Amino acid sequence: MTVRLDEPLVKKTWWRVGGPAEAFAEVTSVEQLAETLRVTRAHDVPVFVLGNASNLLIGDGGIPGLVVRLGGDLARLEAPEPGRLVLGGGLKLVSLLRQAQRDGYTGLEMVAGVPGTVGGAIRMNAGTRLGEIGDRVRHVDVLRGDGSKARWTPEQLAFAYRHCTLPPDAIVVAAHMELTDLDPEESRAQIAEHLDYRARTQPTDVPTCGSTFRNPPGDSAGRLIDAAGLKGFAIGAARVSEKHANFVVNAGNATAADIRAVIETVQARVHETFGVELQREVHYAGRFPAN
Repeated sequence: MTVRLDEPLVKKTWWRVGGPAEAFAEVTSVEQLAETLRVTRAHDVPVFVLGNASNLLIGDGGIPGLVVRLGGDLARLEAPEPGRLVLGGGLKLVSLLRQAQRDGYTGLEMVAGVPGTVGGAIRMNAGTRLGEIGDRVRHVDVLRGDGSKARWTPEQLAFAYRHCTLPPDAIVVAAHMELTDLDPEESRAQIAEHLDYRARTQPTDVPTCGSTFRNPPGDSAGRLIDAAGLKGFAIGAARVSEKHANFVVNAGNATAADIRAVIETVQARVHETFGVELQREVHYAGRFPAN
């Protein structure tokens, strides 16, 4: 496997911000990943798994240690028997839906428009108005930080809204999914309708990481942010979208520090105005140097 030093990550992220990886490599098999984890652990090198970076804010100081991306066998789709798929943790959800529609597999409509990978979707129980990915999980195969293998059931994963109980060092290498008998044409219609709704209501033409905050119980994060008068609020080129207030966009040459400052200002203002603590859907990674 080839390891590249000081690898730029900006073009690998959806916000188009952030510093480089100290070291970067693509791993293509479970065995290669397990050996990588054992070696880095022995030498106290931190490992960060980079999915599609569609729900991630990387600090301007970059990510220390080794950043790995799952490819090859770890990004494959297999159909071992009727009604079941095995999805590699590195498989992009866009590719998954494309293959599913081509081959007539149904039951995964809920990830339409979600720009992540299977592993990231499992970890945050990604979903849309059409459901959540946890609804279709049979079990998940992971590697732990020491290179050991484990299998987790839905009961162990305890899927909840944008959450599951996978430990931080668990890397999803395969997700075993149950399909449905929904008619393929109906599946395509549901996906098309949802993507049309998404295009009409969300800022899909500028760099963004999707919904910035989880919806609080019984309410909408976007409604609260809008009601606090924050639509269009900006720091540098980081801006709260005028189209949907729960999206922070890079309107030009924003830095990760700009985006984080907008996020934290929104959290503070909503709390001051409504007494609600908005919880981030977006994850932070790497170094955020002090100003």
